[in-house]
Amino acid sequence: MDKVVGRKEEMEELQRAQSSNRPEFIAIYGRRRIGKTFLVKELFAHKFDFYFTGTANLPMKVQLKLFYRAILKYNFNDEFVPEMPKDWFDAFELLEKLLESISQKEKLIVFLDELPWFDTPRSNFIQALEFFWNSYASTKKILLIVCGSSASWMIHRLIRSRGGLHNRLTSKIKMEPFDLAECASFFKLRGGGFENYQITQLYMALGGVPFYLDLIDTSKSATQNIQDLCFNRKGKLLDEFNELYSSLFKNSGQHLAIIRALSTKRKGLTRTEILQITQLPDAGSTTRLFKELMESGFVKAYLPFGARKKNALFQLVDFFSLFYLSFMEDPDNLEKKDWLLSIDDPKYRAWSGYAFEMVCMQHIRQIKKAMDIGSVQTSSPSWVGVHNDKGCQIDLLIDRRDDVVNVCEIKFSHKAFVISKQYAEDLQDKVHVFREATGTNKSIFLTFITPFGLKDNTYAKSIVQKSLTLSDLFIQLS
Repeated sequence: MDKVVGRKEEMEELQRAQSSNRPEFIAIYGRRRIGKTFLVKELFAHKFDFYFTGTANLPMKVQLKLFYRAILKYNFNDEFVPEMPKDWFDAFELLEKLLESISQKEKLIVFLDELPWFDTPRSNFIQALEFFWNSYASTKKILLIVCGSSASWMIHRLIRSRGGLHNRLTSKIKMEPFDLAECASFFKLRGGGFENYQITQLYMALGGVPFYLDLIDTSKSATQNIQDLCFNRKGKLLDEFNELYSSLFKNSGQHLAIIRALSTKRKGLTRTEILQITQLPDAGSTTRLFKELMESGFVKAYLPFGARKKNALFQLVDFFSLFYLSFMEDPDNLEKKDWLLSIDDPKYRAWSGYAFEMVCMQHIRQIKKAMDIGSVQTSSPSWVGVHNDKGCQIDLLIDRRDDVVNVCEIKFSHKAFVISKQYAEDLQDKVHVFREATGTNKSIFLTFITPFGLKDNTYAKSIVQKSLTLSDLFIQLS
């Protein structure tokens, strides 16, 4: 258990289920590589009464054979002689007999991992699982844990099931990427000496995905690690992008078309704009693609400040996907790429600025806590507007119920950020355009979020109400 970073709420829920006096059926879901299997195995120290994991792209006959082998592995009762199952109903009947053969003192733990891969065409797997739970496990002292990386499958076939599993789950656990503070704890556990800036650089490229973070060599810098993993000939993440989407989605080409479209405009695109770029039909099938990408954590939909629902923007929010499409996709450039030399490239500056914005967007709770408004109800959109032919774009707005709007400027830099006279005038114009274009009567607080704060000068003192740094993004929430 000392190996587990964060995941406090998830562990508490699993421990509650283990100690409860009733049968428990828990579904754990989240994107690939997020640590679902690791958490369950570490928490229960591999002490399962039955464990089986599905395998991608195998026919039902082979899956059943592997399931049968798992039954044999966990069978320590000479009186129980299982036979090879013909279908999933037979397989779950074998599981029932196996569990009945165990001398039960504590709650039995059954862990079925990568559940979506069991559900091959015409397999009737989900119906067999329904029958197993409804006719047997729901009446026994059993903790049934199921996991899956295909968030869409887990949600539509299990969590929101309209069939025999409707309302049968006793708990749902969604696993999210680590935040910056959890990344810091993760590296500290592995003996790393990274400072906040190095961790942030890694986060901007890889996100808070534990599997990616586990590939980091803590004896090297963030820049060296990105070079090794993403650009060297044997880099361990060279093929990750295509494997990631193909493993989660059938016919992933359409999902990738949306992802590629969104990577071209980082503030986001409307549904209409995406359809124009991708040539996907304006139909329910395309709506499902959007839902699957959002449920899997790759895309989010949001309303810009003051916009109507029909003008919602879809935005790519997966760090590694953005990094891959920005720098890694062209195979001819990989061998020539020196990541350290990219730092002075305009393309790098554009990417790093937006990636740091994404980091801030995903740490809104930490930002609110740093501003002592953690308990104040807020919304956090961005905004683009025009007034009297003057246009402006605001990286982040924190629209508060206490009649204040924090207009946030997010700037990525390797040292204290300097507000010049001209930039100060531009900022004042931006605030004026925002007030006039939106008609807001709220107080407007100009807020800066930068890695190392602001250079102390007259302009910073006169126009900025709040300045946050990386240390504020690394605040631990619990």
